[in-house]
Amino acid sequence: MKVEVVESAPSFEIVYPIVVIGGGACGLSAALAASDMGLEVLIVEQDKSLMGTTAMSTGLIPAAGTPEQKIAGIKDSAEIFAADIQSKAQNGADSAIVNKIAQESAETISWLQKTHKVPLSLVTGFLYPGHSVQRMYGSPSRSGSELMACLEAAALVNQVDILTEALVEDLIVDQSNKLVGLRVIRPDGRTTEIGCKTLILACCGFAGNEEMVAQYTPEMKDATFHGHPGNKGHAIKWGEALGAKLADMDAYQGHGGLAYGHGIPILWPLIMEGGFQVNRSGVRFSNEAKGYSEQAVNVLAQEGNVAWSIFDQRLYNLMTDFEDFKDAVEAGALVTADDAALLSEKIRVSSDGLVNTIKQVAELANGQGNDEFGRDFSHKPCLTPPYYAAKVTGALFHTQGGLEVDTSARVLAKNGQALPNLFAGGGAARGISGAGAAGYMAGNGLVTATTLGKIAGRCAAQQVLAGN
Repeated sequence: MKVEVVESAPSFEIVYPIVVIGGGACGLSAALAASDMGLEVLIVEQDKSLMGTTAMSTGLIPAAGTPEQKIAGIKDSAEIFAADIQSKAQNGADSAIVNKIAQESAETISWLQKTHKVPLSLVTGFLYPGHSVQRMYGSPSRSGSELMACLEAAALVNQVDILTEALVEDLIVDQSNKLVGLRVIRPDGRTTEIGCKTLILACCGFAGNEEMVAQYTPEMKDATFHGHPGNKGHAIKWGEALGAKLADMDAYQGHGGLAYGHGIPILWPLIMEGGFQVNRSGVRFSNEAKGYSEQAVNVLAQEGNVAWSIFDQRLYNLMTDFEDFKDAVEAGALVTADDAALLSEKIRVSSDGLVNTIKQVAELANGQGNDEFGRDFSHKPCLTPPYYAAKVTGALFHTQGGLEVDTSARVLAKNGQALPNLFAGGGAARGISGAGAAGYMAGNGLVTATTLGKIAGRCAAQQVLAGN
């Protein structure tokens, strides 16, 4: 993967006004936004089908100040959303980008719903860590694969051209650092050169690149990688070659609830509504409600790099709205028993430890005492038999650091100036989680993918239409 500098633009057989590298939620959002403005767009995707990191997620997108929130009596605004983001990120995120994404989030949902018929609805019933109000939107099955299918269908309606099984090997720039084209390799080894007026990088982060993970996020170098294998850091490498600025390269989304041996996330509403985690000694080891991202390291620190998520029938029923949970049930990832002692025997953790932990959590839920880890259980019902357990490990889902962009999604050089015609979003761009894992708030990945993608597509189209 390299950047080739040419003295003058080659005579390309095919030239598109806008080329998007990557066919995930960011790439599809960018393509939809640009094609809405009447321009031809090409998506170049290395896989046989459009999946990306989005297809492995729950597909939930946060948005603030929406009509559905108002109908539900939920008071929210871009300012409240931005404050939540920065609070979780300990004020480490780029304030201009955070504010822009928060301000645009409601319009992104409306645009997807009304213009492109993506069936997104407000998710109610629970809060994710860091969110002060209910603002998540998802498709009917609450799955990223369903969201991807809807976005791809919209792209086809908009007559977006999609080239699959096409690995971008090189970018081609002129001596002013302006992108003029790209070189693509097909499965049979054929090479195709495609010209472009503007280029949008939407090709994920680097969580699937072991060397880059060890370099930038060493605490997760031994974690299970549960993400799209295309996360190889191509956008970062091209950006560096072009003199782009990188930021928050140690930021990532971890997950403290990947079903051990099954590779299926046991999602965090289960924890937020009263579930908890124990280690082999049957005892809790952290405040699980702080967030599933930072919990990954806590789980990995336990004996065997594993823990058990403990819950009951009420929480089981709550989770059946999620395809991932249904998959976990079908895969046999859950264990159940009529009492704590029998459950501990089945999952091979200390019986005294688990029995005492369930008792302690019940006391905390009844307002008796204070949790040593600072978690508040008092607003959730006590767990009641039968009990359930899922053996989990800590995992790396995707990275959050990347290319610095401005509020128009233009990639910035190290001197702060925008590169001539290069845009980025999603995993290719710096996220809104600040540094490390603790700043990741549920939906940070998809709100930046869809909203920055939308902004990139519109601004790239405006640049082409202006003749720049």
